[in-house]
Amino acid sequence: MSQIETDYLVVGAGATGMAFVDTLIGESDADVVMVDRRYRPGGHWLDAYPFVRLHQPSACYGVPSRALGNDRIDDSGPNSGFYERSTAAEICSYYERVLAEDLLPSGRVRFLPMTDYRGADGDDHHVMSLVTGAETTIRVRRRLVDATYGQSSIPSRHKPEYDIDPGVRVIPPNDLVDLDAVPTGFTVLGAGKTAMDTCSWLLGQGVDPDRIRWIKPRDGWLTNRAFIQPLDQVGSVLQMQASYLESAAACSDARDFALRLEATGVFMRIDPTVEPEVFRGATLSLSELEELRSIENVVRHGRVRRIEASQINFDDCSVPTDTEQVYVDCTAEGLRTMVPRPIFEPGRITPQYVTAGIAPWSAATIAAVEALGRDDAHKNSLCPPLPMTGQISSMPAVMAANLAGTVARMSEPEVTTWNDRCRLNPARGAGEHMDDPRVPAAFTSIVSNMGPAMENLGRILS
Repeated sequence: MSQIETDYLVVGAGATGMAFVDTLIGESDADVVMVDRRYRPGGHWLDAYPFVRLHQPSACYGVPSRALGNDRIDDSGPNSGFYERSTAAEICSYYERVLAEDLLPSGRVRFLPMTDYRGADGDDHHVMSLVTGAETTIRVRRRLVDATYGQSSIPSRHKPEYDIDPGVRVIPPNDLVDLDAVPTGFTVLGAGKTAMDTCSWLLGQGVDPDRIRWIKPRDGWLTNRAFIQPLDQVGSVLQMQASYLESAAACSDARDFALRLEATGVFMRIDPTVEPEVFRGATLSLSELEELRSIENVVRHGRVRRIEASQINFDDCSVPTDTEQVYVDCTAEGLRTMVPRPIFEPGRITPQYVTAGIAPWSAATIAAVEALGRDDAHKNSLCPPLPMTGQISSMPAVMAANLAGTVARMSEPEVTTWNDRCRLNPARGAGEHMDDPRVPAAFTSIVSNMGPAMENLGRILS
C-alpha cells in the first residue's frame, strides 16, 4: 500500500471540485490531491446527453483562472442576442485543459482518476484504484473537501422508479441520437430542464408537436435568460437582482414572491393556466418558451407507476398508448436536495450553494474564504449554505441566507476584491457600465431595498 501526504484531499473533479481547487491554489500556497471515480475531470458533464448546453452563459462557468468559450454573442437560433452557452463536449474539453495546462503544471496539484474514496481513519484517508485495485493512504494535513455532496442525478445513470413491461422502449435522452427506426410518437417523462431540452431537441429535429406527449408530474417556475447576461449586458443581471430584492421586500409569502417576479418578467411559466410550485433554476429564452408551448398533449396525473404495452398507469388513472412509442426518461432529479450543514468543520469542507444558482461560483467563493485563514466560525458566517429544496416554498429561506452571506462577505475587503475580479461572478464589472441606465437604476433599488428585504424575509420565516 502506497502513502502520500497533502494539505487538501478533494473528492470529486466536477464543476465544484475544479472551481474549488483552481481558486485555492490561486489564493494560497496549498498542496492538493484530487480523486475521482471517472477517468478524467468533468463530473456529470461526462455523462450528459449530447444536445445539452449550459443554462447560463459560458462567461460565468468553469474556473476563475481560464475563460470558457469566447464571450461571443449568438446571432441566430433560440439563444440569439445572448452570450454563448457551451455544449457538454466543450465543457469536458475545457476541464481537461484546465487540469493538464493549469493545475498539474503548478506542481501543487495531483490527480488520481478512476479512484474511489473509501473513508478515513483520523488524518489518514483511504482510496482505491478502480482499475488495478491498488490502495493508497493519503495523510491530510488540513482538510478533506467533499465535492460530491451536491452531485447531480444524471439521466444516463438513473434507474426509473416506475415499472416497465417487456417490449416497452424506455431510453435516456442520450439515446435519442441513436434511433434506428421512426416511432409512432415520443413520450417525454419529467418536468425539469432535461425534459425541456428533450422536447426542444425533438421539435428542432422537425418532429410535429402533435407527436410529442409530455408527462409532467409538476410544473416549475423558469428564469428568463434575458436577465442573466453578464459582461456588456451586465445591466440585465443587476436588474434581476433588483427585482429579487424588491419582491422580497414587499411579498407576503413565497407564492407572492414568485408572482411578483413573474410580473417583472424575471420568472416565467410554460402554461399560463397552471401555477408552479417548483423552482429548480431552469432557464429559458422567450423563443424556447413559445416553442415548448406548441406541445399541447401534456399529461398531468402525477407520477407514472407502470408503463404497459397499451397503457400508462398513474396512481388513480391510466392513459392509452401503443407499442411503437419511444419513452424518453427525464425523471432523474438533477440537482439533489442538499441538507444544509456547516461548510467549514474541523478537518472537513463540504461545498454547497452560497451564491444563488451557479455551483462553480459558490465553490470558488468557499475556496477564497478558506484561503483567508480565519477560524471556522468566522468562515461559516461568511458562507451560510442556501437551503435549496427545489420547492418555491423554500425561496424566502434561500433569499435570507443569500443576503446574509452577501452582506457578510462585503465586510471582508479581501473577499470583496477577489469577488469583484472573479470571472464567475455574473455581476462582475457592473460599475464600469454606468452608461447603461439599468445599472444606476438597479444600484439605487438594491441599496434602498436591501434592509427592508432582510426584515420582511425575517418576518416571513418567523
